[in-house]
Amino acid sequence: MACAIVIASVGLNVNSTAVIIGAMLISPLMGPILGAGFALGTFDFPLLKKSIKNLLIATLISLVVSFLYFLLSPFKDAQSELLARISPNIYDVLIAFFGGLVGVIAITRVNKGNPIPGVAIATALMPPLCTAGYGLAIGNISFFAGAIYLYIINCVFICLSTFAIVKYLRYPKVHYVDKLREKRIGQSITLLTIILIAPSLYFAYNLLQEKKFSDRIKQFVRHEFAEKG
Repeated sequence: MACAIVIASVGLNVNSTAVIIGAMLISPLMGPILGAGFALGTFDFPLLKKSIKNLLIATLISLVVSFLYFLLSPFKDAQSELLARISPNIYDVLIAFFGGLVGVIAITRVNKGNPIPGVAIATALMPPLCTAGYGLAIGNISFFAGAIYLYIINCVFICLSTFAIVKYLRYPKVHYVDKLREKRIGQSITLLTIILIAPSLYFAYNLLQEKKFSDRIKQFVRHEFAEKG
């Protein structure tokens, strides 16, 4: 985990997409998230606690290592790879959910393929954590908050997609849960989903407005300057 974080931090620092992809492939973060989804779907609460504990430990290690790296690094400028991970929107939610679907479908199939590396690259769990560490190192709370929000989106929606497939395939329940408690768990999941999606829709709207404004500027420049010589 620590090695993957250093590699991802270097990749973000020098703006190298290839290095960042390599870090995503090394990262073991996907395991605890899929484990939490399976645990929720089968009501295996000991497994859920273990998965959450492992994920929290991995997250803490990642933040500490990336914070120390960017604190010691002489290059503090925010490159495009860093800036791309501080304003998550609804598209990141879709990527996380469908990426998680691919991962859990592959695991539950009899003839297993190996799409997990692709899922790791698509859902990009590692770079947001490094970006959060960068935000802490330079004292930029908005960078930290945006990156952590993206990381939480990825974790939660990969977990939810796993939960959905486990329910669809009717995996046997490990522990008996009465209907009332099962309903409360479902309501909690729905509420968490709404809370996470709402800000992403706002960010997507802002992104759309920025794109429209940028297009109007280009059109103005082309009409007033380029076409008139």
